[in-house]
Amino acid sequence: MIFDEGLVFRAALEGDVPELVRLYDGAAGWMRGRDIAQWQPGEKDAGHFLRILREGEVWLACDAAGAVCGAYELWWSDEEAWGVQPPVAGYVHRLMTDRGRAPAGTGRHLLAHAEQRIAAGGRELARLDCQSANPRLVEYYQGAGYTVVGEFPSKVGKDGRVYGVTLLEKRLPTT
Repeated sequence: MIFDEGLVFRAALEGDVPELVRLYDGAAGWMRGRDIAQWQPGEKDAGHFLRILREGEVWLACDAAGAVCGAYELWWSDEEAWGVQPPVAGYVHRLMTDRGRAPAGTGRHLLAHAEQRIAAGGRELARLDCQSANPRLVEYYQGAGYTVVGEFPSKVGKDGRVYGVTLLEKRLPTT
């Protein structure tokens, strides 16, 4: 799938794991440099991305030269944040862009691609969550058509840290 900015999407492979770690650490460093308490560099390693490749989907957005500009994870359930749910949604995680390579609007194109994948899987909702302490990100997702549908005040991170997340969803067009 090619978007107007020339982005090409492809499923990530095991050989892409170092690039996914680089993207994550770059995005986390950017957030940290702006006092955004969302991600921390080193928090998601190769093992994390290998597990997601086996359990869900990871997609890369590449420019015309093949350089990776962004990525996201697509899960088909997320009981940790959303509880047990009927199979009506896909869950977008780790929406990441390379701020040095990605053209403006890449984040929205990543979301649009995820929404298309979810709809193609026969699901009617795209869902995601982000830390409640990050109101700018909540606003970003609302600007992309997502609606806040709840809060999960006590999500426990792998490091034992407890934090709140805002739950958002978007109804997808049916075909």
